[in-house]
This record gives sequence, structure tokens and C-alpha cells, in this order.
Amino acid sequence: MGKGGKGEAAAAVAGGEGENMAAWLVAKNTLKIMPFNLPPLGPYDVRVRMKAVGICGSDVHYLKEMRIAHFVVKEPMVIGHECAGIIEEVGGGVKHLAVGDRVALEPGISCWRCRHCKGGRYNLCDDMKFFATPPYHGSLADQIVHPGDLCFKLPDNVSLEEGAMCEPLSVGVHACRRADVGAEKSVLIMGAGPIGLVTMLSARAFGAPRIVIADVDEHRLSVAKSLGADATVKVSTSTDDLAGEIELIQAAMGGDIDVSLDCAGFSKTMSTALEATRPGGRVCLVGMGHNEMTVPLTSAAIREVDVVGIFRYKDTWPLCLDFLRSGKIDVKPLITHRFGFSQREVEEAFEVSARGRDAIKVMFNL
Repeated sequence: MGKGGKGEAAAAVAGGEGENMAAWLVAKNTLKIMPFNLPPLGPYDVRVRMKAVGICGSDVHYLKEMRIAHFVVKEPMVIGHECAGIIEEVGGGVKHLAVGDRVALEPGISCWRCRHCKGGRYNLCDDMKFFATPPYHGSLADQIVHPGDLCFKLPDNVSLEEGAMCEPLSVGVHACRRADVGAEKSVLIMGAGPIGLVTMLSARAFGAPRIVIADVDEHRLSVAKSLGADATVKVSTSTDDLAGEIELIQAAMGGDIDVSLDCAGFSKTMSTALEATRPGGRVCLVGMGHNEMTVPLTSAAIREVDVVGIFRYKDTWPLCLDFLRSGKIDVKPLITHRFGFSQREVEEAFEVSARGRDAIKVMFNL
């Protein structure tokens, strides 16, 4: 795969030894490791042997439901999009990479022709070919083929696992950019799941002086505290508790909330963010828990609270790698479970990730 490929299951890898195997989503709650045909290597492509692939919430959602919004899995699809590996072959036009380089892969291939791409917002491309988003295959495979310009060489002190974490970290970095997080902006984060935690780490790296994070789960809040949250607030799922919880959150901040990032995406979490944020502040919707919400927009409007959203990310890998190289962000504590690449381990890994509890990031080591 790679190159947004839609390949068939059953062919040997070009230029490799034996068959190229991948984890295929073949039906609801059914993953199978089967052969995976790679496309020919183009002049600006590289062939990468996968070494680290993380499980994202979207991967689990596809496994459970075979769809996310209007993206529907209609035929078997290779899963996975958080990845890093080692270059095994380069096309003749690739000059910045060489065989043996360790790289992190940006999983979306945009057209570079539409107005979004030309305007610098390629993440909004209508013709995006994104790993493990139907109908395009993902990266949980022995090897893939991918454009060289979407492969970023890892600094010597950044591991392959950390390279794979650049994908979820990119969501947090892009959210902080959209929300204009900086050294004079106090930040509230709704949701202490994997995306909430990487967004918290990103906000700190962007200079946020005080960060409060809220969640329904005590364990996740304890993890957030250990990773550097200044304060945590346990909330409920009931809207009846909204007003009291906003008071608790504002008290925990000890001052104005300049920016709120909703990393859960439910009516209540977005309502909390909108109501807790100071007049003239900004709210960024990061998570997509609900397709539709009932939220207090009029209240936000009369206080001139700006509302922005994000979709994936753009131009984030170089900054993510610099944060990791410099130590401004440490994603290693987020990797809580590791599995090999066998049928049994793939099934178990997805069960662990879906179960949640103490699992933050589940990682495959291939």
C-alpha cells in the first residue's frame, strides 16, 4: 500500500522477500493477517518496513462499527495510521532520504491541486487519501509504499515508537495552533483520553502557563496530573451538574480561562467549554464524540467567544519531532501496552485498546 492504494489481498511484496503481510479489517469485529500487495515504487516514493504502529480510537471504531460518519468500510481494508519505520528502498527522485533511515510517516496524501492545498490548508483537501480511511488502506503491515515527502527522518534521540506517536501528537499541536495557545493563555482541556493528553502536552510546549483538565475518569485524571496538569477536575456525564462543575473548573484555574479545547466532543463537554471560557476567549472543538450537539451558542456569542474546529493537521511533523528531540514533550509515558504482529496479538491488542481503563496508547512492534 501507501500512495492511498486500494490493493487486493494476495500478492508478494515487490522487492522484498516472501509475502508482505498486513492486518485486514474484513468484517465487524474481525481482523485477519493476510498478504498485502504493494504498488510499484514511483520515482518520488519510498518503501518502508514498518516498525511501530499505534492503535487510534478511529481504528477501534471502524472495527466495531465498520464506519465513521460518512466513511464506510465496504470491502476489506488494511487498518492503522500511526506509524514509523525504516526505509528499505527509495525512488530515483527522492534525495532527502536513504536506505536505513528511520522515519515517521504522515498518513494523508493530498492532491496539491485544489484551492485548499494551494492555500496551504491541505488537511481540508477533498481528494485526501488517508491511511485506513475507506477506501484507502492503512499501515499495519510489514511494508508499505509512501511518498517520500511525507516521511520525516527521526532525530537520533527519538525512537521509532515516539515517531509513531507524532500522528496523535500532531492533533494536539494543530489544535493548539488553531486555538492560539501561547505563553499568556490559560488553558482548559475537556477530556483526558489519548488526544486530551497529547493536547495537554502540546499546550505546555506552546507555553501555556496553567492547564486544567477535566474528565469523568479518576485514573485518566491521575495520569494527566503525572504528566504535568496544574489541576484536574472530575466531572460527570449529567447535564444537571453543569453549572456546579463550571464553578469547580474556574476555581481550579484560579483566574480567567483564555482557551478551552474540547477533546471529547459531546454536548456536555462543549457546553462546559463554551460557558467556562472568559469573554473574548476561544474554544476549539477537537474531539468528535457526537455528530450533532445542543450547546449554548447564544451565550457564547454575546460574550464574543470564538469557536474553531480542527480536522486532522497540517505541517506538524517537523515541529512534533523538534518537541520530542528537545525534550519539551515526552510521549513515552503514554505508551502503556505493546504487542507483536501475530493474529493472536493483533486481536488482543485491539481488545485492550477498546477496553480502555489503564490503556492509553497501544503500540505494535513489528
